[in-house]
Amino acid sequence: MADALRARIRAGQLRPGDRMPTQAELSREFEVERGAVRQALRILQEENLLINVTKGSPATVADDAPAALAPHSAPPQPTMVALASRITEAFQSDHVEIDALCLTAVSLTLAFGEPLRLIHEGRIKPAKVTVRVLLPSRDIDLAFPTPVADGNDARLHRRWLSQRNAQGQVLQHNLRNLRRTHGIDVNITFRALPFTPPVKLYLLNGSEALFAYYMITKQEEQFDDREPLEMYDTVGTRSMLFPFDRDAGGQRDSTFVEQSQLWFDAIWNTISQDLTLAAEA
Repeated sequence: MADALRARIRAGQLRPGDRMPTQAELSREFEVERGAVRQALRILQEENLLINVTKGSPATVADDAPAALAPHSAPPQPTMVALASRITEAFQSDHVEIDALCLTAVSLTLAFGEPLRLIHEGRIKPAKVTVRVLLPSRDIDLAFPTPVADGNDARLHRRWLSQRNAQGQVLQHNLRNLRRTHGIDVNITFRALPFTPPVKLYLLNGSEALFAYYMITKQEEQFDDREPLEMYDTVGTRSMLFPFDRDAGGQRDSTFVEQSQLWFDAIWNTISQDLTLAAEA
């Protein structure tokens, strides 16, 4: 809930000085208890986005909320906190361009939920959306997820491949559906990497880069009725995203965004291959 409200403030739907919906209205909209509403509002107050958060009258968007949301001043945040709001803001452009390199596209697919909702509600309408996604090839031995004792396991590979394909297909369907329902020119393309990405990278409209490390942990997983499998894996939704802004972050950020885009384009145009999101034979 805090993520969704933050995204609305960032996108300008809630401007400095605007009154927020009442707690009762927010409770009905998000289908949560009043306690959850108050907790979300307190989070935004601590981020200097809201003022006058009380049990009585509605909170107000802070006058300095835009400065608090500026990418160059924002600290690293978990992927599921930062990515949705940044993609929502990217959708304010007439031509949205998003490039992504990741392991399964779970975070990416979830992050598109808010801008898609705003489009369906008629609040925003870009003319064109171009999305390019780099995902690991199904034909490689993944560095993770992988068993601790043995270098590969068919069960792990099948599960990862199923997740990769399912998330990609959902993202593809949701975006292409915009062409039919809203007349938006949509182009989404996937290509296969010949390696397991140790990091995730999102490039937004050629002006912003979000970068995170995949943090690998050891854990046990139950498959069917067999003994638990000790494995190395990562939870990408918790990876800390570091934001870099070409226009507001100074020379360091500008150079990072530029070099990241050049690196992504080079991989896209050279060592990656066509990817079909099909079930494993």
